[in-house]
Amino acid sequence: MSANNSPTIPLITSNTPLRPAVQAWEMYLKDQGKSHYTIKAFIGDLMLLSSYLPPDKSLGSVTTTDLNHFLDWLIHGRGISCSPKSLARRITSIKSFFRWLSKYGALIADPAEKVVQKSVISPLPEVLTPEEEQKVIETAIQQRTAAKNPDVRPYTLVSLLLSTAIKKGECLSIKQNHIDLEASGGPVLFVRYTNPSYRYKERKIVLSSDWVEAYQEYLAQYQPADQVFPWSSRRLEYLLEDLGKAAGLSKHLSFDMCRWTGALDDWRSNMDRDAIRQKLGISKVQWREINLKLRRLAGETIEEQKEEPTQA
Repeated sequence: MSANNSPTIPLITSNTPLRPAVQAWEMYLKDQGKSHYTIKAFIGDLMLLSSYLPPDKSLGSVTTTDLNHFLDWLIHGRGISCSPKSLARRITSIKSFFRWLSKYGALIADPAEKVVQKSVISPLPEVLTPEEEQKVIETAIQQRTAAKNPDVRPYTLVSLLLSTAIKKGECLSIKQNHIDLEASGGPVLFVRYTNPSYRYKERKIVLSSDWVEAYQEYLAQYQPADQVFPWSSRRLEYLLEDLGKAAGLSKHLSFDMCRWTGALDDWRSNMDRDAIRQKLGISKVQWREINLKLRRLAGETIEEQKEEPTQA
């Protein structure tokens, strides 16, 4: 791997031992702006592989069999439980690392290419039923129009989450200039990211006239300086939790529940499937699992899932 590819990454060849190559990959991931948690997980997985293989084993001598034996050891020989989710992530780490080495010429053949990826579908998320969603909205409207101490904030927050299906972090990052009430096609929300690595998640979501009316009322009541919801994530979580309790829910109303409920609403309304994916700001690879979960949440049968191809 030549210095021309990245001036901060040392030369890596097929004769380089695994551990120095992992350290070089860590430098590369940092240069690419990957998150601290992603880097920590990936490097931890590769250092575990390094501790399993002989210390003098070079990159070029690592085989697909070596990698499969390592994965089998994780499951049966290490003596520490390895969940399906952890195993899937470790396989992803290994594949990403060796793909990187092959891409930049350190290896001619990729030994991880034929390692079978074990995908894991996590449990279905909890969503609101249509009746529960209606009750939450009605309760928020009651708080908005109360004769004593009316508060438009709960309605502004929960209706935005349900209609846009944005994540908690995206909601907390909204600034007033991210909302264009004068857009030619109607009011829109621009979901922005400061990290260049996540620019692909940026998108534009149409806002309803009903929400815009509540938003203007909200601005008049709270007069936020720049950030639309200038409170901590925990404070807003409590706000949703209190709203759920006031609506009589036995469920814990949360950002994630609102996101999934909003996505399911779009699914049931027969919105174009790729439009839902783009609205959620997820990749086509991520969509494969999300798509399946939405089908299951909508009550579609296995046969129906097979008949309709995934638009990933």
